[in-house]
Amino acid sequence: MDLSQKSQENVEYMIEAIKTKLKMATGAAMNASAFHVGQYDDILDIYELVMNKERLSISEVEALAQELGHLRNNSKA
Repeated sequence: MDLSQKSQENVEYMIEAIKTKLKMATGAAMNASAFHVGQYDDILDIYELVMNKERLSISEVEALAQELGHLRNNSKA
């Protein structure tokens, strides 16, 4: 997958990968289609952070989930 291209497909791919890596219990509530291409750079930053870490602490997972929630909520505005 070429993540250098800003597309809705890539946004959805990254969100799903982040949810999988974080093993989010609320993953079902974090629907990838709720995010849009305008947030691509922020989502890519989160994706790269999550994918480059072997393990994440509980506080890191909570902070990342909160940031994704902010992005999701801002996509509705």
